[in-house]
Amino acid sequence: MQTTDSQRLEEARDVMISAIAQSMVAYGVTPSVGRIYAVLYFAESPLTLDDIKDEVAMSKASVSTGIRELIDTGMVVKVWKKGDRKDHYIAEKDFFQNFLGFMVKMLRLERGVIHKAIEQTEPVMEALARQSDDEAVRQTATKDLALVNGSKAYLTWIRQLANAMESGDIFAHFPPPEPDASPQASEPPSVL
Repeated sequence: MQTTDSQRLEEARDVMISAIAQSMVAYGVTPSVGRIYAVLYFAESPLTLDDIKDEVAMSKASVSTGIRELIDTGMVVKVWKKGDRKDHYIAEKDFFQNFLGFMVKMLRLERGVIHKAIEQTEPVMEALARQSDDEAVRQTATKDLALVNGSKAYLTWIRQLANAMESGDIFAHFPPPEPDASPQASEPPSVL
């Protein structure tokens, strides 16, 4: 039996959908949620939860949970479709935007968690380094305080990095290739 062009295209799409789904693990997204994104990425028009459910062979509840997760990361957007009361969804097709949005969110989360911990622990360490009756505690608190103070430079740097990503200034240092620029056939693939 001969494969039709339509079947070949569908097989090629399936390979890309699987690859995108697997690669999204790097973003903290499960492969099943990654598959939802990938199906929307290749969709030619907005899809409903039922449409997505049929494509990914998941329960509607699982698809709904996955969609909410993707909306939270900015990788999927809910859209209104005239004449239809169901919610429809589209994927953000710009991988650069997806990456930047995810990274900014993660950097700000990391900074917030560490900054809050510093606010809580630094006064305790300072007091113990100055006033503890136990010499070993004073020395350890002094060393720990130096480590905490050293982390402040990192927090400043990740704030600057997140700001540069959010504003697009990062592209002045790492410009993305033109959309139609692809490696030449003779050019070996780059390795990360």
